[in-house]
Amino acid sequence: MNLGDEMKRIVKMPGKSLKGFLNKSMEYGGAMSKFNSSIEKVFGLVLGTLGWVFLYPLTVSARVGTPLIELPAKPAPIPLDEWTVAVVDWLNLNISPLFDFIQLVLNTINEAILAAIQWIPIFVVTVAGLDIRFPLWSLILFFLLWYLSGQITTGLLGFITLWLAANFGLYVETTETFSLTLTSAFIAISLGIPSGILAAISDTVDNMIRPVLDLMQTMPVFVYLIPAVLFFGLGAAPGAVATVIFAYPPSVRLTNLGIREVPQELVEAGEAFGCNYLQLLLKVQIPVARPSIMAGVNQSIMLALSMAVVAALIGAGGLGGEVVRGIQRMRVGQGFVAGLSVVFTAMILDRATSNIGAREE
Repeated sequence: MNLGDEMKRIVKMPGKSLKGFLNKSMEYGGAMSKFNSSIEKVFGLVLGTLGWVFLYPLTVSARVGTPLIELPAKPAPIPLDEWTVAVVDWLNLNISPLFDFIQLVLNTINEAILAAIQWIPIFVVTVAGLDIRFPLWSLILFFLLWYLSGQITTGLLGFITLWLAANFGLYVETTETFSLTLTSAFIAISLGIPSGILAAISDTVDNMIRPVLDLMQTMPVFVYLIPAVLFFGLGAAPGAVATVIFAYPPSVRLTNLGIREVPQELVEAGEAFGCNYLQLLLKVQIPVARPSIMAGVNQSIMLALSMAVVAALIGAGGLGGEVVRGIQRMRVGQGFVAGLSVVFTAMILDRATSNIGAREE
C-alpha cells in the first residue's frame, strides 16, 4: 500500500476512529520526545564525565607545579616594548624639527580658530539681580545652522544649547573645545576623504590601508596620548595629533564604501558619454557617494569631539579640563555641568553635519 492509499484510508475513517488514530499519534510523538530528551541527558552526562576524567589530572599537575606569577623574571621572547621605546627615542632625537614644525602649525590653526570664535562678543544683561549672558555666537549659530540644515529647529537647538553653556559659566571652555574639535576634524577629513578615494580606486591601496585603520580604531584611546606627549609636549598640539589619529578612519572607510557602491550602470553611462577617469570620479562617483561621504564626515567630527575631551588629560583644556578637575576633586556638580556642555556641543555638530548630508541627498 503506497502513501496515497494510506492517506485516503485515514480520511475515510469514521469520526471516532479518526480521533483515536490522532490520539495514538500524539501519544507516540510524546513518547518519542521523552526518549530523545533522555538520550540528550545521557549523552551530556557521558561527555561531562569524560571531560572531568581527562582534565582533572591536568588541573592537579598545574596546581602542583610552580605558579606562573612566581617564575623568575626573564626577558620576553619578543621584546616589543623595548623595540617601541628604541623607535620613539630615535624619532625624538633625529626628526624633532619636524615635530616642532607640526606643533607650530597645529597651534597656529587652533589659536586662529579660537581667536575668531572668541572675537565675537558676549553681552551681559542684568535681570532680577541675575547676570544673564547672551553670546552673539548663539544668534549667528541659529541662522548658520538653519541655512546649512534647512530646518529652523536645528537653528533653535544651536541657539539654546550655546546660550545654556554660556550661562553655565563655561562659554570660554566651550569655545576651546569647539576650536580643538574643528581643527582636528578638518585635518582628519582633509586626509581621510582623499585616502578613501585612493582606496576605492585601487584594491592594493585598500588592502594596505585596512590593517592601519583597524589598528587606529581598536587601539585604546589613551595609548595615543603617550607618544603625542613625547613628541609634542603638553597643550593643544598633542591633543590635536591624538584626535586626528582617532578621527581619521571613519571618513576613509565611508568614502571608500560610498564610491565602491556606485551602481555600475551609472559608471558605464558616464563612460559612454565620453567622461575621462577624473570627470567620471568628480561628476558621477563622488556626487552619488555624497551621502556616505557626509556620514563619514559626521562620524569623524563626533570622534574628534570625544577625543578632544579625553585630550584634556595632556593639557588640551576646554570642557574636558573641567571634567578632569571634577573627577580629581570629587566635584559632582562641576563634572556634570561640563559633561552636559559636551553633550550640547555634540548635538550642535551632529545635527549640522547630518542635516547637511540629508539635504544634499
